[in-house]
Amino acid sequence: MLLTIDIGNTNITLGAYNSGFLAFTARLATDPRKTDDQYAIEIKHILSLYNIEGEQIEDCIISSVVPAVARSVSSAISKLCEIVPLMLGPGVKTGLNIKIDNPAQLGADLVAGAVGAIDSYKMPCVIIDMGTASTISVLDRDGAFLGGVISAGVRLTLKALTENTALLSSIPIEAPKSVIGTNTTECMQAGLVFGTAAMIDGLLEKITDELGEKPTVVATGGLSRDIIWHCKADIIYSENLLLDGLRVIYEKNR
Repeated sequence: MLLTIDIGNTNITLGAYNSGFLAFTARLATDPRKTDDQYAIEIKHILSLYNIEGEQIEDCIISSVVPAVARSVSSAISKLCEIVPLMLGPGVKTGLNIKIDNPAQLGADLVAGAVGAIDSYKMPCVIIDMGTASTISVLDRDGAFLGGVISAGVRLTLKALTENTALLSSIPIEAPKSVIGTNTTECMQAGLVFGTAAMIDGLLEKITDELGEKPTVVATGGLSRDIIWHCKADIIYSENLLLDGLRVIYEKNR
């Protein structure tokens, strides 16, 4: 069984593949203060929920945008499963042709998402990942990584609003009944949900113009499912895109 782990700024997503099929997914909170022993306990509990013993995990691959947490989680897996996880980074074969100015700057999460998209969808492709940051990655018709867009994520935007204004409080992130809000909560929700959807539509239109052809558009990440339904563009939701990409990368490096 292969354990895939994607470490983001807010959440850690785990997925176990058995003979190429995803057996389960689970999430932990990302916390740089936790030790490898604490992560080992949490991961052991998750595995036990699905009746999986540590020795059943034959290998592991990790992508991370939080280096300190990556080290702790890698050590935790080594203690639990007596294996050394493969860390996605320089020297790992991905098969991805990266055409940005400095390929070394490309985040491991974006690499995993791109590889997952190439494996499953028609090129060219645009990948939208909504997490702490909202990122858009662009792949050309040959699957080469051209570049993308980074903006503040929905929760990060809400946090900035509530922490820097005296009269605005935190609200649930959900679509209001109308884009024209009639109270403060609805006005904020309209800006967060409909505003993000409109931004995505506008960026996709500009990206399509620059590509010169209509791309496949795939969305993943925590809030994508709640946002993309309010977009005019045709967007495919892929919940486990990054985990699938990690599985493909692992197979290239076996």
